[in-house]
This record gives sequence, structure tokens and C-alpha cells, in this order.
Amino acid sequence: MDRTLLAPPLPSSVATSSESFAKNRADMLDQLQVIDELLDEAEAGGGEKAMARMRSRGKLPVRERIANVLDPDTPFLEISALAGYDSDYTIGGGMVVGIGIIAGTECVILANDPSVLGGALTPYVLKKWNRALEIARDNHMPYVSFVESAGADLRVETGGGRKANTNHFAESGRFFYEMIELSKMDIPLVCVVFGSSTAGGAYQPGLSDYNIVVKDQSKIFLAGPPLVKMATGEESDDETLGGAKMHAEISGLGDYFAEDEMDALRLCREVVSHLNWRKPGPEPSLLGDDPIYDQEELLGLVSQDLRSPLDVRDVIARVVDGSRFEEFKTRYGPTLVCGWASIHGYPIGILGNNGVLHPEAAEKGAQFIQLCNQIDVPLVFLQNITGFMVGKDFEQAGIIKKGSQMLNAVSNSTVPHLTVIIGSSYGAGTYGMSGRAFGNRFTWLWPTAKVAVMGPKQIAGVMSMVRRGQAARKGIEFDEEEDAQIVAMVEEVQEKGSLALAATGAVSDDGIIDPRDTRTVLGICLSVVRNTPIEGADGYGVFRL
Repeated sequence: MDRTLLAPPLPSSVATSSESFAKNRADMLDQLQVIDELLDEAEAGGGEKAMARMRSRGKLPVRERIANVLDPDTPFLEISALAGYDSDYTIGGGMVVGIGIIAGTECVILANDPSVLGGALTPYVLKKWNRALEIARDNHMPYVSFVESAGADLRVETGGGRKANTNHFAESGRFFYEMIELSKMDIPLVCVVFGSSTAGGAYQPGLSDYNIVVKDQSKIFLAGPPLVKMATGEESDDETLGGAKMHAEISGLGDYFAEDEMDALRLCREVVSHLNWRKPGPEPSLLGDDPIYDQEELLGLVSQDLRSPLDVRDVIARVVDGSRFEEFKTRYGPTLVCGWASIHGYPIGILGNNGVLHPEAAEKGAQFIQLCNQIDVPLVFLQNITGFMVGKDFEQAGIIKKGSQMLNAVSNSTVPHLTVIIGSSYGAGTYGMSGRAFGNRFTWLWPTAKVAVMGPKQIAGVMSMVRRGQAARKGIEFDEEEDAQIVAMVEEVQEKGSLALAATGAVSDDGIIDPRDTRTVLGICLSVVRNTPIEGADGYGVFRL
């Protein structure tokens, strides 16, 4: 029988019948509707005509390929589904990346979307490809790639001059190095070639441990017939130069020969099934019962005006098992809530913001992180943070020293970190709360999240003060009307740039999630991170005490 965390359920006094709750809920649902529409757009790939053209050639859309390789009734956790939002590229960028279960094994799955620019390697494809490799490496998971790509996006290669050409080419090359590193780490690489895999793309199957080729569809060569003709004068065709039959029977690059796409997906499942993959664990050890509060209520907790107060305990109570939470140092540094709980039976430590980080809160956070490393417990960070507290009194109280202690603890921590940004994520506060720059395993956003150096009003105000000081030093009259216009413009630009959609479009996180899915997403991630042993840090760098 599962053990139960001996902690009482959190009390919650959320007024679900209040006007503010109803408004928050309505605003959240409006945001989720926008996101759902964008996800539908991403799923459409290159559009109806491109999809129809694929089907006419006996090819499945990329998401159908993924759905058919996964175990029945298992989830697919997509990564950066809205990459490329508000850019010149198709939403999704031309690639689908995610985590799914194949033959009982959690795998990272990367799939080119040939309906978008023929599966060309756009800048967003490169970002998602890098993230897929990173997830496989950090969590020691099998890496499955569905390859069908026209190669480098030549518009990038030629449109930005020599620098753009060099950077794009160099980034692509780095991925091949990372694939070799995965194999060296005993992480299997399984490649299904559904179509063209040309030039540098030929090294995707070339560097994989297992290759599946599809009759009359797979085309793998360093140079296609036109380039071979130009370079050597040799006449050739796709099939004899690099077709599936040739690679399966002559070159030996193809390890498995599939009659069609569904047969290729069957073979992929067979390959994964023989990997003898074992998770070091540990398995869930605590009772994984549902929270006692309705997870639907998560929709009404956060206001679009992030200055409105939010008790992060109300979020915790609707995410963790049985709403049980053992809080640590309740009365000390109260703007940071720390404590132990479990999600789907997995023990965790939680750090959640209830305001700015004061010196005492930062000190408490550093101690709590060390304690969780001592007992090998993963950490979940719930971010709603405007930063570390500033001002004379706080400088004298040692905010730099205490804040640095927390940054040191986060940096040296070796248990997995999972971060959910539910509100603000500003300045150095995002580092103290284990932002992406500090090596966390996953970062997820609620639609209400805002990510920036500081709040839009603060940025605009600081810039206004700088302009005012410059005018005074030069002895010229300060134009108040012009400055007010600039302030308004800066606030608008900074506000738009800080929104969750802007952040996720730039692939600075793993995606926006429905607040009601927070428990499920964290549960999947907690299972994924157990593909590597959970071991806390043996020691820490010097703490300035």
C-alpha cells in the first residue's frame, strides 16, 4: 500500500462566487481560446492543399505518424507547439517535438513536418531540434526521429549575407555532434526516414543507431541527381542514387525495410521494444490521490493584472496529491513558500512566490533547496516573481548576499528542477526561481505569464528618468509631452514582448499549458526525469554568509 505524506491538506478560502474570481476565470478562458486556435493552426501545418498533396502520395500528416507510433491511450507531451508565433514562419516552425510512450518506453520524438516548406530546417526547427536533443541527453531517454526534410532553409542561408549563412550552417552541424554524444551515452537513436533526407540531412540516419526506410519514399543521399550531374556529370535517378531499396540491399544504411508508412511505424515500435530500456527510478512511493479542491478553480486564481495578490498556496492545494503540504519555515521569509508534497505519488519539494524575495526569503529558499538535495527530492518552482527586493534597508540587510546564496543553491542543486511560470517572471527573480538559464529540466507557462527584465511600467519609467537626467546635464528643456508619448510607446512594446505567447513563440520555454493540466504535465515530467537516477548535490560552492 502506498505511504501517505503525513501532512494536513492546505486550507483554502478562495471565493469562487466573487466578481474577481469570475472575471479572472472569464479572462483565462478567453486566453485559452486564443491558444487553442493557434494550436489548431499549428496542427494544420502547411495548410489544406499541402496536406491533401501528402495524402495523395500515400503519406500521413506528421501528427498522425506520431499518434500511430504511440501506445494506445497514452499522452503526447508536445514541446514548443507555438514556436514561431508572431514571426514570418508557420506556427510550429515546421517540426513537431514531444515526449511519448512507444512500446512501454518514454521517448523523445522529433518529426519534420514536410507540409511546411518541405520540412526545411527553419530557425525554429533548429531551436526545437536543439531542445529535443537536450531533453534526451538530460533525462537519458531514447531519441526517435521521423525524418523528411528538404534540408537547410535556403532563404536563411542566402537572405542574411555571409554571417547568416555561417551561423545557420554551424548550428546545423552542432546537432550532428550532439547525436553522436547521445549514442556515446548509451542513449539509442532510432530514425524512420519517411521521405527526402538530403545533404547534411543524410547524416540524421547516418548517425542513428537504427534506421527504418520506406519503400518508394525514402531518399537518402549527400547530393541529389541534379547536383551529382553538375559535380560529376553522372546521370542518376532518386531511387538508384539513394532510394530505400538501394540502402536496404546495397549500401546497408537501411536496417529495416518497410512496405509503407504504417509498416514503418510498426517496425519502429518493434525496435523500441527490444531496447531493454530500464528506468533507474524510483517509482512513485506516496499515495497519488487527487487534490481535495477542484482543479477547475485554477482558472480563476490569477488576474491579468499581476499586481493583484495571489496566495500561491491556493495553486499548490489544487495541484498536489490530496492537497497535502508540509510547509517549511512558515513564519520566516513569508514571501517565499517552501514545503514538501507529492504529485501522482512522486515526492517533491515546492518553492512558490508570494511576493518579492526579501533577504529572509532568499535565505530560506537556499536552505530548503539544500535540504531537498540531501534527501534526493526533485524541486518544483511556481514563479510569480517581480525580483529581489531593492532599497537602502534591504541592501543593508544583505539582499545581495542572501540573493546570491539562493542563486548558488539553485546552480549547485543536482536534483531535477521543474518550473511553472504562473504570473510574473522578472529580473534576477527568474534565476533564483530556477529559470531556463539555470538548467532546469522543463519550463512551462500559464497563459497569464509575463517574462521580462522588469515590468513594462518600470522599464519605461527608468528610461524616462535617464532622458530627464541627460537633458538636465546638457542644460536643455525637457519635453514632457514627447516624453509621455515615448513612455506610452515603450510600455506598450514591453508589455507585448513580455506576454506568454511572445516568450513561447521564441522557444524560450517548453510551452503554454492550461492551468487545469498543471498536475498532469508535472506528473509526466516527474516520470520522465526518473530515466536518470535522482541524486542530490554532494557539495556547494562558497556561500557568502
